[in-house]
Order: sequence, then C-alpha cells, then structure tokens
Amino acid sequence: MPLLRRITVAALLLPVCCLAQREAPLALPADDPVMARLDDLANLHWVKHSPFTIDTAHHNVHGFAPDQVPTWSEDIMQQRVAVLDLNSPFSLVYNRVVQSYIDLYMVRKREMSSRMLGLAELYFPTFEEYLDRHGIPLEMKYLAVVESALNPSARSRAGAVGLWQFMLPTGKIYGLKADSYIDERHDVYKSTEAACRYLKYLYRIYGDWELALAAYNCGPGNVNKAIRRAGGVKDYWKIYDYLPRETRGYVPAFIAVNYLFAHHAEHNIYPIAPTYCAYEVDTVQVCHPLDLAAIAVLTGGTVQELRDLNPTFKLGIVPDVDQPVSVYLPKDAVPVYINNEELLRYSYYAANPGTQPIAPSASAPTVTERVADKHHTVRKGESLGGIAKRYGVSVAQLRKLNGLRSDMIRPGQKLVVRKGAPSSERTAQAAPGSDASGYYVVQAGDTLWSIAQRHPGVSVDDLRSLNGGLPEGLKPGARIRVRAPQG
Repeated sequence: MPLLRRITVAALLLPVCCLAQREAPLALPADDPVMARLDDLANLHWVKHSPFTIDTAHHNVHGFAPDQVPTWSEDIMQQRVAVLDLNSPFSLVYNRVVQSYIDLYMVRKREMSSRMLGLAELYFPTFEEYLDRHGIPLEMKYLAVVESALNPSARSRAGAVGLWQFMLPTGKIYGLKADSYIDERHDVYKSTEAACRYLKYLYRIYGDWELALAAYNCGPGNVNKAIRRAGGVKDYWKIYDYLPRETRGYVPAFIAVNYLFAHHAEHNIYPIAPTYCAYEVDTVQVCHPLDLAAIAVLTGGTVQELRDLNPTFKLGIVPDVDQPVSVYLPKDAVPVYINNEELLRYSYYAANPGTQPIAPSASAPTVTERVADKHHTVRKGESLGGIAKRYGVSVAQLRKLNGLRSDMIRPGQKLVVRKGAPSSERTAQAAPGSDASGYYVVQAGDTLWSIAQRHPGVSVDDLRSLNGGLPEGLKPGARIRVRAPQG
C-alpha cells in the first residue's frame, strides 16, 4: 500500500475523541453568491412549510448526540480531501479558502445541506445520465449544487436562472428558449443538456476542468484576462487573485461540495427527503395549451405544488407549443391526467375563447377517473410522527387512513397520506377554479394579474371594481368575483 494511502486510512480511522484544533478558515463575505443560493433555497415555499425532522437512529454510526456539530482536525480534513483527489480527474486541494466553504455547508448551513443531500435523489440521476453521454466527469453534477443549491427556481442578482444558472444570452446560444410564458433555463433536461455542451466547449479552450468551472461562472473573457495578468500561466490557484471576486469562491465551493457528499455523516448531517423524490415524480408530454391549475383541481393537488415542480412555465400555463414539452407531476396524478387529457384541453379552450374554435355542438368531456389517493413510501429511519408533520396531518388521521393499530411502520410500506376525492361529472365551462356564477377561488401563488390572465377580457382594474377593491396579496381559498352578474 503506498505511503500516502496508509497515512490517509490511518487518519480517517482516528476516533472522535482525538479531534484537534485547526486554523480558523477565512471569513466569507456577507454577499457571497454561494451563500445567497443556500438562502434562496431556504426561502422556497415548499421548504419554509416543510418540517425539518429526521430520525438519525438508523444512520448515526459515529455515536453523535442528535444536535452535535463535530469538529475535525486540519490534518484529518486534508487527508480526506486527498483521498477524494486520488479518485477524481479534478484537482481537489485543501486550503483555508476550501475550509471556509466546508464550514459553510457543515456548520453554518447544516439544514440546507441536509435538504440538498435529499434533493440529489431527484436530480442526480438525470445529471449523471447526461454527463456520461457527453463524456464529462460525473463529479460535475456537484457544480449544480454550487450554482443553484439544487433549486430549479433559482435566480441570481445578475439574472442567471435555473439549476445550472444560465444567463439569458448564453442560454439562447445553447438552445434554451425564453419568452413571456416559458423559460427553458428552468427545464431540468434541456438545461442539463445545454450545461454539458457549454462545459465541453470551455474544456476544449483550456484543457483544464478548474479553469472551465471558473469560465462557466464568469465567462472565458474574464478567465483569459486573469491568465494574462498572472503571466500566462493556466492554473486556477495562480490566477485566483485576478478573477472577479464573485467567481473566486466557485472552485473552492465545488471542492467543499465534493467533501459534503462524501463525508456528511462524519459531520452528523443526513439527507432530508424532499417533498418529491425521483420515484414519486413522473413526466407527461403535452402538446397543447394547458393550465396547471386545472390539473390541480382534477387531481386534488395544489397550484403551488405544480408550479414548484414546473418553474419552466412562468405563469403556470403551458402555452401553445410547436413540439411536446415535459410537465412534471406527482406519480399518483399521472394516470388521472392521461385519462382526462381531453377534458383538460377542452377546459383551456372553453376558458380562453379565440385560442382555438370549438364547435357549438361539441359536448364537454367528463372526468373518467376518481382523483387518486396521495401515497408516501416509508424510508428507513422515518417515523409516523415525522410523516404526519410532512404532510400536515395528525398521527391519528394517518392511523385511520391506513387502518393502523399502533405507530409501528416499516421501510417500504406504502401509506395513504391524503384521500382522493370521488369521481364527478365536471364540465369545462369556466376557467379552472371558477364556477358558473362568475366567482373564482384563489389558489396559492395567485396574483390579481395572473387571475386576470386566466379570464380573457378581464383586467386587474376590472377585478378590483367587481370586488370593491382588492389587495395584491390574496389569501388562498378566498372567493372573488371575476364576471359581472348576469341579468
């Protein structure tokens, strides 16, 4: 066994009681962009309203107390990064800058690190498939963690958008469309394909993955300028001081994310399952206009839920498209959508006269299937109480829904967490959420402008006039008038 590997193994096996002091890492500026993306993730609707709970009893092999934040010596940290470096085509080094980002993920933003570890279950399979297809090292998936904290809705102060944080001009160069209705920079598949093509282009320029990472963030022009100022040397750490300030942290943060995913357990951090995991989400191909609110009504979900899954559609509406587009749905909702696709299409055209002619004699399709029950598959370490908190129900309700006599559950067990609504003969004579009397029920995320957009011929001023004045901040569940009374 080589000497370095023997030293590394010995260091990694040191017990917790042998932890040593280490030099303080560099302080990150308050406006650090990596930290800003973590804060954006924390402010997402589904994160703010999702309980941060996890039973670590089945994961904790190091004997940590539940709230313990372990501190490891600089030697151990350095040796762990050295092992990662031996198995990576990237140059993974350890220094005070890298340590500052390791501390960001492992100490200051522990909850968001847990959530990102969970979100990886949703996005990493897609990332790895595309990276492998393009011959790019699979570790490049960690770049999306740095750029967006795995938040497909992420938007930087500079205007970069999506999981891979494309600026509008660069996105268009790589085929990502953006208009008033749709922004493909949010699309998981299309943006990942574009990111792979862009990264391959940058690697062809520099022949170095660290410089390609820097150029991905600030553009080849700024990297070339930094190389000239450093005397022509093509080495990331030698041009570090000449790079834009907001770019300097990206490679150190990338190294820190590699460390996070390899050694989170040693820091008493464990994945928190996101609202949707890879096996709980599916896609349908849509080639006609569609309102996500209509799917929510049909499947018993919420508009906010579907908009969180589909940030590509800026107004919550799939526009008339030339080619099929992917719409993400909870897996339980997919059969309901497929069996009622004609109803949804009819609903959109009926609510938006002029978008496509409908024969006067055409009869409205009807719902052909009851709304599906919402299920949750129990994971190792989960408790009935934690699942109840996640879905906003009581433990007693979960027991009743599933015929349980105790709180004992087992991994792999499928629990009903929301009962489906009975089948009904809905017709599509009004916009989703509206009724025949001219009222509309406000959905989460609605604004006066978005409601007006769903009701052709109705303006924001009309809505205020019909309702005696309305605030912009509408309460979900409120019933407002969208049409003047008839007769």
